[in-house]
Amino acid sequence: METRSVIKKRTIPYNFSDKHIEYIKKCIDCEINVAEGAIRAGKTVDNIYALAYELRNTQDRIHLATGSTVANAKLNIGDANGFGLEYIFRGQSSWGKYKSNEALFICGPATKYKQRIVIFAGSSKENNYKSIRGNSYGMWIATEINLHHDKTIKEAFNRTVAAKKRKIFWDLNPDNPNAKIYKDYIDKYSKQLSEGTLLGGYNYQHFTIDDNINISDERKAVIKSQYDPNSIWYLRDILGVRVVAEGLVYRTFAERTRNDKQSYLITTEDVRDVMEINIGVDFGGSGSAHAFVASAITRSYSKLIVLSSERHLCDSEEIDPNELGMLFVDFCLKILNLFGNITNVYCDSAEQTLIAGLKSSARNHGLGWLRIGNALKTEINDRIRLTTRMFSQGRLLFVEGQCDSLINALCQAVWDPKEITKFVRLDDGTSDIDSLDGFEYTYEKSISRFIRTE
Repeated sequence: METRSVIKKRTIPYNFSDKHIEYIKKCIDCEINVAEGAIRAGKTVDNIYALAYELRNTQDRIHLATGSTVANAKLNIGDANGFGLEYIFRGQSSWGKYKSNEALFICGPATKYKQRIVIFAGSSKENNYKSIRGNSYGMWIATEINLHHDKTIKEAFNRTVAAKKRKIFWDLNPDNPNAKIYKDYIDKYSKQLSEGTLLGGYNYQHFTIDDNINISDERKAVIKSQYDPNSIWYLRDILGVRVVAEGLVYRTFAERTRNDKQSYLITTEDVRDVMEINIGVDFGGSGSAHAFVASAITRSYSKLIVLSSERHLCDSEEIDPNELGMLFVDFCLKILNLFGNITNVYCDSAEQTLIAGLKSSARNHGLGWLRIGNALKTEINDRIRLTTRMFSQGRLLFVEGQCDSLINALCQAVWDPKEITKFVRLDDGTSDIDSLDGFEYTYEKSISRFIRTE
């Protein structure tokens, strides 16, 4: 069979600082390798390059790449903004399916024309571990290992036991210092290494954004400025510190509300360049409330403007659908009268009967054209992070006199002090979580677009 030569058209334009080079070199001699630290520090790329080096001469055919979802694994490890496995092995790799799993097939001069298969899998859900059963893997690379379910971690370890060259590469942003990933794995390995009881080699390195020489000082300054310096996200994402979530969720917002509230308030006449207007609905029950929040997304996702918010306390556990329907219709009519349009209505998907009631009320009052559907209900901390960043960048605004319930909710939101292993917003009826959920439903489908606009 004629051998076809592979022409490499370009070199991947990435540079490594001495600290990163030291970590990658140490991966050669260590079975377990962990890169922890701030965002944009280059952690994932280090592990990708270390894995790619080993793929050239490993005798194992099948390997594993995991992220919180399959898409996350493919994006951060396979693609990695042009620095992923498919680019390192450009001209020698192709995407496909292996036993119904997403996979990257690698075969070419780099591997001496021996096939290597990297299977991509999700890991955040309890039953995700089932997707990686049935195979034995050589090496395992995982991005955001702290978001992996423990069953997947244990299964991946078990599936690599028989590897001829067993290598594990993890990366993560700092989490709560009491998180299970530290207690059961990362810090445990460090302790065993210091005691001389861990065999095979353990390679741990902490990185910050300043360790990435591919980002200019000017760009680093811009990235840092996009965070609230008083938030846990700044400590974690920028400084790379393991932090405990405590106190107010939106401390800077609460302080500014007391001292300089006018800085984020605008009038109805100032609402311009609107691209879409969404309403979020959170249903109440015993001890909670119904919440309606409307927000506008401006052109190019430059700003998020809260137009109005309402919170209606529930007198009993039984909800009167007709009364709820009238409250909803009145709120929609107010938004239409003030701002002229409603693009979508996103409701808590757990209450399908109540959603059907809202649709019926809308039809009965001439609003049958409203698009009423389920909220996406993304990870709560992803929503909190976006709210914090938008406010610190001056991109989150409120129409004066229309948003008091939501402003109060943001000022009162606190972290759950009983949760010592992860960041959890307190939801025990002592604060207004209903308005926060309704607000977050209005923008959660556009989180990635808001971040790209930064």
